[in-house]
Amino acid sequence: MVTTYGTVPSHSEEIKVSFPAEHVMLLTLNRPKKLNAVGPQMRAEIGTVLNWFEDEPSLWVVIVTGEGRAFCAGADLSAWNETYKDGNSNESQTIASSLHGFASISRRQTSNKPIIAAVNGPAYGGGVELILNCDLVVASDQAVFALPEVKRGVVAAEGAIPRLAAVAGHQLASELLLLGNTVSAIEARDRFRFVNRVVPASAVLETALSLAAIVTENSPDSVQSSKRGLIFSQQLPVEEAVRAHALGDVGRRVYRGENIKEGLAAFAEKRKPRWKNPARL
Repeated sequence: MVTTYGTVPSHSEEIKVSFPAEHVMLLTLNRPKKLNAVGPQMRAEIGTVLNWFEDEPSLWVVIVTGEGRAFCAGADLSAWNETYKDGNSNESQTIASSLHGFASISRRQTSNKPIIAAVNGPAYGGGVELILNCDLVVASDQAVFALPEVKRGVVAAEGAIPRLAAVAGHQLASELLLLGNTVSAIEARDRFRFVNRVVPASAVLETALSLAAIVTENSPDSVQSSKRGLIFSQQLPVEEAVRAHALGDVGRRVYRGENIKEGLAAFAEKRKPRWKNPARL
């Protein structure tokens, strides 16, 4: 299957966009001298590129990583400080009205396509917030994680609090949020439960790509419907989540599309399925 994509939206050097495998987009945060801290320009550009990705039927998975030695140091505090010095900040309103949260990822609930985090180095603040909304997380064994907002007089308010409480429980979430302490990749996996794989630094991207390859071996209709079901499970009680999933466009597309026919036929014929791009909704 030859995959073609449309034109990637124009962007600055603060992000890199590439296509390392069929159906896979790699989005790299590219401010290594600032430990990939996210400023207003980068945030806007990530949002534009991810919105484009969501509308490209041939792209099924995105991997997010960082250039250099860090994954993401969170918000660009220097830029943030300038808004306060100028008296122009209305951060509560900005957070409340932000459609997709920090880096246009931490509260992105409109996408049905999997997001994989390839955490190549330290992740702080907003960097952890965006990781908590990724579907799969691969971390370097040298990576560390922290939500140090309380040490700077700010709050991890872009989605981290409810997500961390859901996966780690109240007390462990409090340990990260109230103390602001740094934890290792192993702790993030085994205690706090928001990392899937811990691997040597040299294998982070390779491992993320291998997970993406497994995802793309599956029906994109089924994968996207399953992710939509997971999102409903976060938002609704069980029975309402089941109904919303079954009756929603992405759920119904599974049973009306070509891929369910192909999957069942491939099983009966003992061959590998040949999936098609999902129909546009």
